[in-house]
This record gives sequence, structure tokens and C-alpha cells, in this order.
Amino acid sequence: MALIARGHKQAAGDRKPREKEGKMAKLVDIVDKTSVKVEEAAEIIGNHMVDGFQLIALFAIGSTIVWSAVNAYLGMMRQGSASVEDILLLFIFLELGAMVGIYFKTNKLPVQFLIYVAITVMTRSLASSLSIKDMTDERLLTVAGSTLILAIASFVLRYSSEDEMPFISHKSTGMDDRPPKGKE
Repeated sequence: MALIARGHKQAAGDRKPREKEGKMAKLVDIVDKTSVKVEEAAEIIGNHMVDGFQLIALFAIGSTIVWSAVNAYLGMMRQGSASVEDILLLFIFLELGAMVGIYFKTNKLPVQFLIYVAITVMTRSLASSLSIKDMTDERLLTVAGSTLILAIASFVLRYSSEDEMPFISHKSTGMDDRPPKGKE
């Protein structure tokens, strides 16, 4: 009888650690689920903060482009004429503004526009009557050659992509891989 009673006590004693293990496993499971929910919430908040910063930065860049273009244009108006260099400067502002607009709408940066800006900047430096006189032959050939290389790069990018402009997307998750409007 004493052995039976001891066995009963041992069996009852074995249940308490098992009950504690079960409660501990439930507690660990609750903590894990809570941790996952906190991580998901932090990711959502972080994404909204990045998107908000991006909108503010795009607005600031776009505003700066418009402000600079207006000031350049008003300077041309006060001067009473515009040189080729001034007109090319306006094209640079136009291309930068278009780039910001496309990025704002699609979250993708059109690579070709960066090349267009670089080509226009180099053409503007060649068109400047003061700088072309000061350029050495090597520098002149370097700027002209660089412009040609950029033009070839633009051509390759345009005709190697399938019916749409090549972009650099800031979203690497594939979440924003929507087809362009009209191609759905």
C-alpha cells in the first residue's frame, strides 16, 4: 500500500512539471505571436515613414526645380534675350521636373532621363562661348566623346527594353511591379 501511495504521489508530482511545461509552452507561443505582430506593425510604420519622407523630399526637389527654372527664366526676361546656353538650361530643368514627376507617379526612376540631363549638361558646356574658347583640344574631345557615349547608352537602353522605358525601382520586393497604364 505504501508503494502504491508513493507511486501515486510520484505520478501526481510528475503532472506538475508537465503542467508547468504546458503553461510555459503556451506563454512562449503567446510571446512569439506578439513578437511577430510587433514586427509587422513596426514594418508597416517604417514603410509609411519612408513613403512620407519620400513625398516630402520629392515635393522639396520639385519645388526647387520650379523655383530655379522660374528664376532663370525671369533672368532671361530681364536680360531681354536668351542664349543657346540659357535655353539648354531650361531643358535641363524640364528633364529634371519630368524625372521627379515620373518618380512621383510610379516610384521608379527613369534611367534615360538621367542620361538626357547629362547629355544636355555636356552640350550646354560645349555651347557656352566662354568655356569652349578656354577648352583644350583634349578636353573638347573628351566632352564630345562622352556625349556620344551617353547618346549610344540612351539608344541601347531604349531599344533593348520591351516597349517601356528602363527604370530603377526603389522597391525591390516586387510589391510595386504594376504594369504601365493601358497594358493591364
